[in-house]
Amino acid sequence: MDGEIGSSSGALATFQWGGTISAIFLLIINRAGRKSSMQTTALVLYLFTSFPTVLFKILRGQFGCWVAFLAVAANLFFPRTITVSRCILFVITPDWIVNGLRDSMVGGIFCLILGIILVINEIWGMDGLANWCCNCHCFGYCLGVGFLFFFTIYYLCKGTW
Repeated sequence: MDGEIGSSSGALATFQWGGTISAIFLLIINRAGRKSSMQTTALVLYLFTSFPTVLFKILRGQFGCWVAFLAVAANLFFPRTITVSRCILFVITPDWIVNGLRDSMVGGIFCLILGIILVINEIWGMDGLANWCCNCHCFGYCLGVGFLFFFTIYYLCKGTW
């Protein structure tokens, strides 16, 4: 029984760190490429669910409140550059939603759905698979999405139901 708990927490840690690195990599690729707000929003929701617990607690604390305050203040001066809704999501979300998404398999299923949405959105952004050109951006995006799916499915398979 104790091995199952250790395996489950190891799978959660792998999901959190691997998924976060993959999502941040995809955010960078998205901001350097098409700059799709739909993909950015899906990736921020993925980060919200998979962000490592240690860092998430820091963002939910006093430091996160200051970051959210500065983001709102910066949004007053640069509304097109800085979008506040994505920054303050980590701070103002009610605890019951945070605990429901981050402490159960629901979060893993939610992240899997977000990964599917990312793939569908990318295919629509390319006007279908017929116009698919393989370049560095495309290769990096496919690699990032592959790792995103890998860590999510690993967590869902290794986690306790």
